Amino acid sequence: MTTNRVAVVERNLDNYLDSAAPAAHLLGPDEPLRAGSGLTARKARELFEDMLASRALDVAARELKRTGRSFYTIGSAGHEYNAIVGALTRTNDPAFLHYRSGALVQARARQMAGATPVFDTLLSLCASSDDPISRGRHKVWGSKPLWIPPQTSTIASHLPKAVGLAFALSRGRRTGVETGLPKDAVVVCSFGDASANHATAQAAFNAARYVHKRGNPLPVVFLCEDNGIGISVDTPRGWIEECYSSQTHLDYTLAQGTLDEVWDACSAAIERCRATKVPAFLHLKTVRLWGHAGSDVETTYRSNDEIEAIEASDPLLGAARHLIATGAATPAQLKSIVTHTRARVMAGAEEAARRPKLSTRAEVMETLAPYDEFAIRTRSTQGLKPEARAELFGGQLPETQKSVARRTMSAQINAALHDLFLQYPHTLLFGEDSAKKGGVYGVTQGLQKRFGITRVFDTLLDETTILGIAQGAAHVGFLPMPEIQYLAYIHNALDQLRGEACSLQFFSSGQYQNPMVVRIQGLAYQKGFGGHFHNDNSLGALRDIPGLMLAVPSRGDDAARILRGAVATAEACGRVVCVLEPIALYHEKDLYADGDNGWLCDYPAPSGKLDDALLPGDVGVHHPEATDVLVVTYGNGVRLSLRAAKRLEAELGKRARVVDLRWLAPLRCDALDAHARACGRVLVVDEARATAGGIADAVIAHFAEHDFQGPLKSARSADTYVPLGNATACVLLGEDEILASMKEILA
Repeated sequence: MTTNRVAVVERNLDNYLDSAAPAAHLLGPDEPLRAGSGLTARKARELFEDMLASRALDVAARELKRTGRSFYTIGSAGHEYNAIVGALTRTNDPAFLHYRSGALVQARARQMAGATPVFDTLLSLCASSDDPISRGRHKVWGSKPLWIPPQTSTIASHLPKAVGLAFALSRGRRTGVETGLPKDAVVVCSFGDASANHATAQAAFNAARYVHKRGNPLPVVFLCEDNGIGISVDTPRGWIEECYSSQTHLDYTLAQGTLDEVWDACSAAIERCRATKVPAFLHLKTVRLWGHAGSDVETTYRSNDEIEAIEASDPLLGAARHLIATGAATPAQLKSIVTHTRARVMAGAEEAARRPKLSTRAEVMETLAPYDEFAIRTRSTQGLKPEARAELFGGQLPETQKSVARRTMSAQINAALHDLFLQYPHTLLFGEDSAKKGGVYGVTQGLQKRFGITRVFDTLLDETTILGIAQGAAHVGFLPMPEIQYLAYIHNALDQLRGEACSLQFFSSGQYQNPMVVRIQGLAYQKGFGGHFHNDNSLGALRDIPGLMLAVPSRGDDAARILRGAVATAEACGRVVCVLEPIALYHEKDLYADGDNGWLCDYPAPSGKLDDALLPGDVGVHHPEATDVLVVTYGNGVRLSLRAAKRLEAELGKRARVVDLRWLAPLRCDALDAHARACGRVLVVDEARATAGGIADAVIAHFAEHDFQGPLKSARSADTYVPLGNATACVLLGEDEILASMKEILA
C-alpha cells in the first residue's frame, strides 16, 4: 500500500504538469510573486527544486530499503515548505534539526558553493562510511560547513541545547570568548507538533521565556512543523496555536498558505528574532505523506479518504500550481526540474549503495571517546602564572595559609575551582543556588564575586535546562561546568547526557564537540539529613552511558587534582566528564577518632608538573606495604575501608591494602593487577546498590576472566531506596559489614 501511495503522489504532480497551461504573463527572474512579497520568481524556482530534491530522496530511501541497500525511511514528504527556513537563515545560524528537515537542508546547502547535500544524504541513508558527517554511524542531518550539528532521533531532546547556544552568544561577547558567529546570528531548531508536548520541549520553551524575562537576549527560532499527527496519534485541531500564540516572552508566528505567503511570514519572524533577540515560535503548517516511516501501515489508523485528502494538500503540488499561476515558472520549466532532479537523485542512490560501510568495531567506535593522555596532562599544567594566583587569592594562597593549610574536601574543591577559572578564562559555572549562595553546601562560595555574574550564575530549577545550556555553550567555545545539586536530580535529565552530549562526537565523526565537566553532588551517608532524594547511591545510569567519563574523589586533595584532570580532558579531547562529589565527605575532618583530623589534606598547589592532574588509572594506594588482602573501593568506601582495616589489624593482626579507584568510567582494572597479585585476595567494597551498576561486578569479572587464582568477594549496599534517619544504617554498606567481609575472605 505504501509503495502504491508513493506512486500516486508522484503521478499527481506529473499529471498536473502535463495538463497545466502557462500563465498569460510570465514574471522576470527578480520580480516578486505578488506585490509586496519578498519571494522572487528566481528564488521560488530554486525552492521548488530544493523541495523536489528532498521528495526524491524520500522516494529513493524507500526503493533502496526495498532492495536491501538502505536502512532508513523516515522522510520529509509533506514538510517541504521548511525549505523556506533553510533559504532565509544563514550558514552561520546554527541549526538543530529533526528528521523531517530534508528540504531545509537542501535549501541551506544552496548557499554554499560546492555543497553536495543530495549525495551526502544518500550516503547517510545507506550507512556508508563515506558519509561526510556520521561516517555511516546513523542517518542524521549534519554538516560542519553548514553549521548543522547532527541530532539523534530522541523526541525534542535537541531543543534545550539550542536554547543554551542562543543564551551563550551574548555571554561570548561579554567575556571575550570567540564564538565564531556574527552578533546577529539566530539559532534554529525544528521539531514536530507531537514533540512539542514532550517534557523536554516544554523545558526548552519555558527556559527561553524565563531567560528573556530576566533581561537576557535569546535569539532562538523554534520551528514547529505541524503535520497534525505523531506516528498514529492525532494532535487536536488548533492545539499548537492555542498553546503558544499568546505566551509572554515568545514571539508567535503562523506560517501557512501559498509559497510566497509562507515565505513572507517566515522572513518576518526570523528577522524580528535577529533584531530583537526575543525567542520566536514559528508555527509552520505541514502535512505528512506516506506514514511515519516505510514500515508504518498508515491504513491501520487513517481511512483512504483521509489519506487522499492529505495527498491533495501535497506542498509540491501546491507550489507547482502557484508558480505556474503567478507566472513564476512555466509547466515546461517545472517538468524539466522534476525530470532532472529525479534522475540525479536515483543515479546518486545507485552510486551511494555501492560505497563502503563500517566493517570493524574499531571503525565504529573511533570517534566515541577520544583520549590523549599526554595532551591532557600537558594541558593541565599550562596557563597559571604565580603572580596571577597571588592576586586571585589576595596573597593568601590556599596551600600556604597556616590556619587552614589542611582543608576539608569542600574547601579544596573551592580553591581548585578558583584556580581553574583563572587558568581557563572560557569556563562557566552554573546551576541551582550555585552562584549567589555558593551552593547548598558552600562549595562554590566566592566564585561569582571573583569572576562575575557572566561566568558564574544561577539557573532556574530544571536539570534539563542546566545540561542544555552546557551543551549549547560548549558548541561555541565555552568550557561549561554545570552543577547538579543532587545525584537523584540528574535522573530527571539523563538523556541530555546519554542521548545528546555524549553521542555528539560519535555521530559527527568528531567534527562537533560539547566539552563539559558536570559536577554532581551525591552518594549517601549524610548525617541528620536525607531520605532517598538526598542520599542517592545509584551510579548505574551514569556508568551505562557510552563515552561518559566518571570520577568519584574520596579525599580533598584528590578532588582538586581530579577536577584538574577532568577540565583538561574536556578541553584537550572534547569529552563529557562527570565528577561525583560525595556530600558526606565535603566537611568530614576525622578518620579514626573524633578530633584526629585524619581526613583533612593540604591543598595540592599547581606545580606545572604532569602529575598535577589525576586521570583514569591513577589509583590511590593506602597501606601499600600490606599484603594480606586487597580492598578495591571508591568514594565513601575508602574512609570506611580504612577504618575497618585498622580494626582488622587490631583484632587479627592482618593488614589490608586499600586501593581507591578514583575513576569509575573508564574503569582501569589493569591498574589493580599488580596489587592483586601481591595480596592474593581481593575484596571489592562498593557503596552502590548491589545490582544498580556499581563497580563490583566489573572488577570481579576482570579478575575472573584474567585467571586470578585467589579468592574474590564483594561487599555492597542493599537494593533499596535510602530511608530517612537512622534507618539508613540498615541498608547502606557499613564499617562492620566491611570488616566482616575482610575476615571472611581471609578465612
